[in-house]
Amino acid sequence: MVQKHSNDLVKPTGGKKGSSRKTRRYELGSEPTLTILGKEEYKIKERAFGGNLKFRLKQAKFANVYDPKSNKAQKAEILSVINNPTNAEFDKRKIISKGAIIRTNLGEAIVTSRPGQEGIINARLIVK
Repeated sequence: MVQKHSNDLVKPTGGKKGSSRKTRRYELGSEPTLTILGKEEYKIKERAFGGNLKFRLKQAKFANVYDPKSNKAQKAEILSVINNPTNAEFDKRKIISKGAIIRTNLGEAIVTSRPGQEGIINARLIVK
């Protein structure tokens, strides 16, 4: 006998199978926190999987910037968001996420942390 479908949600006759269970509470996600440039502002601590906590960052004015030449990190003020390759809409709205290029008083830097989930902005200077 030849099997018509290998998908688990389809019967061999072509009919659809129903779901065996509903979505569990721990499988639900949450709305993303889109960090923007502004006065430091944190969202409420949020319980994550395993009882861990997430500190969501709503607005940020400073970043921890690492300089690969001097091998040191220091706090720098974020002046503007230059580019965000994650999403063209994020680029227009000046949202800071991982991979975004920001202008600081030390120079241009690329964000290496996830501010909406980690509650902090870490960045690395772009060496030209």
